[in-house]
Amino acid sequence: MKVLSAVAATAALALGLSACGGGGSSPQASSDTITYWASDQGNSLDDTAAKLKPTLDRFTEKTGVKVQLEVISWTDLYNRILTAVTSGDGPDVLNIGNTWAVTLQETGAFEPVEGELLEAVGGKDRFLKTSWSTGGAEGKTPTSVPLYGLAYNMYYNTKLFKEAGIEKAPTTWDEFVADAKKLTKDTNGDGKPDQWGFTAAGASVSANSHQAFVRGLQNGGTLFDGDGKPTFDSDPQVEGVKQFVDLMATDKVMSPSDAELSQGSQKVDNLINGKAAMMFDQSPLKNFAARDFKDWGVAPIPMMTAGATGDRGTQSHVAGINLSVFKNSDNKANAIKLAGFLTSDEEQIALNKAYSSLPVVTAASSDAAFQTEEVKAKNDALSNHSLPMPLIAKEGQMETLTGTAIKNLFAKAATGTVSEDDIRAALKDANNQMAAAQ
Repeated sequence: MKVLSAVAATAALALGLSACGGGGSSPQASSDTITYWASDQGNSLDDTAAKLKPTLDRFTEKTGVKVQLEVISWTDLYNRILTAVTSGDGPDVLNIGNTWAVTLQETGAFEPVEGELLEAVGGKDRFLKTSWSTGGAEGKTPTSVPLYGLAYNMYYNTKLFKEAGIEKAPTTWDEFVADAKKLTKDTNGDGKPDQWGFTAAGASVSANSHQAFVRGLQNGGTLFDGDGKPTFDSDPQVEGVKQFVDLMATDKVMSPSDAELSQGSQKVDNLINGKAAMMFDQSPLKNFAARDFKDWGVAPIPMMTAGATGDRGTQSHVAGINLSVFKNSDNKANAIKLAGFLTSDEEQIALNKAYSSLPVVTAASSDAAFQTEEVKAKNDALSNHSLPMPLIAKEGQMETLTGTAIKNLFAKAATGTVSEDDIRAALKDANNQMAAAQ
């Protein structure tokens, strides 16, 4: 999932057609034209559009239906969708972060994945079970289908590992912290570390919430109990968050400046530039390639116990991008055709190869493009060691509350100390706000 944030600048690219902010009700729409809002999956909005163009050209060649494409930045997409839902003037087809699925399902604005739409995408059995589970609330007909798959892995700088005499990536959290300490060094001789064992975007609310989810599960906790009540401040959740914040506060293997990083690309820069040796990320390969960075390795996210299974074996949330059709589309038949085309085996291979993401249909996963060590590791995490973020209507608020609590704890760690009581108090406050909102 990408971050849900306040409205920021957005850009549109049209691939030879004028971009359109409206949908089925737009005066520009016609029976042979549909509108599509795509999320930014590439290195830039231009890059995303360029990589989508061959697929959309093939769709038009096959069906005669033209696609007016608008690529929208992640900082703006969620708010654009909400505006479209309120006004009733949205695109025919759009991408959504899969953790938004239940919240958007509650609006009633999107076509249920049944009947013609379910038939067009070939039925749920074509898809990875973990990815399909993100389409909507449990027990309800989904209103989105998986399009791109993502999962967290650990990426590391192999040159720094070699210099530190570390021969293989850590598999447990204790090994991870121990290696991070070996990799934290004062290379300039001024008495202060300038190479760090680990880097993270400590000011990224969404990324922090993902770690609260994963670290809690690994320690035997959950963000909500069986009755749906928040348990952010339970002992296992406090312990999981403490492990993450302690990387800066106690273990001193994470730069205090990381508390100010809000974008994932900034931590990727740290790894590439040799300022840090390890990071957790979903899809940095496009950044590595753009910078011609070759000194990297990939491994699963460390667990509390090597080989752990079930909830304690969680290494990632089920990350990825889903696709929805607006219920009030005036061109629903062709919108459904596009949904089917984008999730076909052939286009799943082409698109996920282009964006360094994972196919969400099992038949496409066997293609040679997805047999690299990096992709296999990511696919194993997505298929076998991932759980969806809590499938609740207020998922966005949960992310904001837990992620902001951790952001503030990192800010405190950057300039002072953070105790277990500080962590428990921060999570208790977030828990109380979540309970009041339910």
